[in-house]
Amino acid sequence: MIGLKEKYLAMVQEDLDGIEQELESNLNPYLDLVRETASHLLFSGGKRFRPLLMVLCARLCGYQGNRDWLFSTAFEYIHAATLLHDDLVDGADLRRGKPVAHSIFGAPTTVLVGDFLLARALSIGAKTGRMQVIEALSEVTEQMSQGEILQLLRKGRLEMTEEEYLDVILRKTAVLIQAACRVGAIIADGKAAEESALSSYGLNIGFAFQMADDLLDYTSDTQILGKGIGADLKEGKLTLPLIHALKMADGKDRRDMKRIVQNRNFSEAEFRKLVELMNRYGGLAYTREKAASHIETAKNALDRFAPSDAKDILRFVADYAMARKM
Repeated sequence: MIGLKEKYLAMVQEDLDGIEQELESNLNPYLDLVRETASHLLFSGGKRFRPLLMVLCARLCGYQGNRDWLFSTAFEYIHAATLLHDDLVDGADLRRGKPVAHSIFGAPTTVLVGDFLLARALSIGAKTGRMQVIEALSEVTEQMSQGEILQLLRKGRLEMTEEEYLDVILRKTAVLIQAACRVGAIIADGKAAEESALSSYGLNIGFAFQMADDLLDYTSDTQILGKGIGADLKEGKLTLPLIHALKMADGKDRRDMKRIVQNRNFSEAEFRKLVELMNRYGGLAYTREKAASHIETAKNALDRFAPSDAKDILRFVADYAMARKM
């Protein structure tokens, strides 16, 4: 895993550095409090996955300009805005190993700074001079808001189905990654078939990324995860590993799983018991298989493109997105 991370960074470090510089220089708020609140999350170790994908996809389609790093920041600003809002809605305590923004700056400021970041993303989208980009960013914002509402409506529902789960993660996670890849093709004046292929690549990467992230709630530790173990479960979020295990379990084991899940103050021992049952009924393995299938579909979407460094990196990024999480 260490070697894989080093290889990944060697491939993309120049782009990551360029994106980082643009994020800092284009935040540019009028009030210091806005910068301080936004920076608390923006510069707390985010991996810049979404803007990086936009840059790589633009390059794959032959982008010749010098503003790709700038344009890509729109996706990190949107991502940060939704995290600020989601942490408040979910009552979270930690994000990336740090206290959440609203615990420091208060709920009103945090909400408004999230709004500022969404507006900043649209402003940057306007700099592309392409209405398609503005439409893509606006649609993503709508979809992600509705995804959060869907999750709220289904919060704590033990009868949540896999189809309902997929609908939530489509809107909350996959559409933003899909849009980043699609916008890369748009700013490069890519062909319709190229835009469609990269849209498919991004969508499938998005599904796999969230599934892998959901596994972390049951397989990682707080230092790696950046939030408390079982945090999603304590917030009433049922994800695929648990949904599948509940579907496959019966009798006493299913009753035990439901009892633990329904008790938001479950102990560490109860949580370990839950993970043991999820393993027994294939919840974790099933989720890994589904994520791996989406990764393969994503890589297959790149087949229409000629060999290039950008294509090789995008294929590697697909594998790394899953491996670093799992």
